[in-house]
Amino acid sequence: MQEVISKWKYRGDYVLAELFREEVQQRFEEAFSDLDGLIVVPIPLSEERLQERGFNQAEAIASFVNAPSENAIKRIHTEKQSKKSRKERMTSANPFQIEKPQRSTIVLIDDIYTTGRTLHHAAEVLKSSGAPEVYSFTLVRG
Repeated sequence: MQEVISKWKYRGDYVLAELFREEVQQRFEEAFSDLDGLIVVPIPLSEERLQERGFNQAEAIASFVNAPSENAIKRIHTEKQSKKSRKERMTSANPFQIEKPQRSTIVLIDDIYTTGRTLHHAAEVLKSSGAPEVYSFTLVRG
């Protein structure tokens, strides 16, 4: 799995995302079908990282689920999470800012859950701007 994720995410083999479509749809439905009016928010890349990578892997995952998607938060460019130690990740400043406040239940979408710090930071920003509940959905745990 790690090799597939690396090829998809870091080498830009975008079509590999299709390998995950059916499983993502099934697992998302199982986890969130009882929530009404939810909105999915893919974890954003910084503008710099998006230019470098050419696509946002979280948006690709979000496109597989049957729920409206909103780019509600913005990410400030920082060092890559994958280059940071666990301690550095856990003590890092929140890199997210609100773009569009949401008053609906949110499901954050990301590709890899490592320490949970990215999702925690994103949830914190969304909750402080009015989101009543924030859940998360990730492709894999790393």
